Amino acid sequence: EEPLALHPVKLYVYDLSKGMARRLSPLMLGKQLDGIWHTSIIVHKDEFFYGSGGISSCAPGGTLLGPPDTVVDLGNTEVTEEIFLEYLSSLGESMFRGESYNLFEHNCNTFSNEVAQFLTGRKIPSYITDLPSEVLATPFGQALRPLLDSIQIQPPGGNTFSRHNGQS
Repeated sequence: EEPLALHPVKLYVYDLSKGMARRLSPLMLGKQLDGIWHTSIIVHKDEFFYGSGGISSCAPGGTLLGPPDTVVDLGNTEVTEEIFLEYLSSLGESMFRGESYNLFEHNCNTFSNEVAQFLTGRKIPSYITDLPSEVLATPFGQALRPLLDSIQIQPPGGNTFSRHNGQS
């Protein structure tokens, strides 16, 4: 039997505020936030992420966000590219359709966490997944919630994922 090939899995972490959250959060929220996090999963030589346009992919670092602020090594996976693309396709038709996107409850980090567990059994760091509840726990976050709930984030530069994305 051929041993299963191992494929590295990385989490790219971007600060959408480009350092502004770190500077302004103590004033605005009364607590320190290190960033407003957008994440994506890097596996099989591509970057996969979720936004208001659904699941997208690009070459690593290929969105207009540029290179990530942090790279987290999530380990390795035995999941083949073929199986992974089938899995993504089913996610894109169910849990992670574009219209299911919500900045606080169902966002890029929800997607990264789900996919990380599928590939490696590991979750993404809690400082990322806890961010929405930290913001909403502040009076400012509560006051801004109606506005923030309406925000759709779709990093430009990716291709909307579909099963036939160059695969035959």
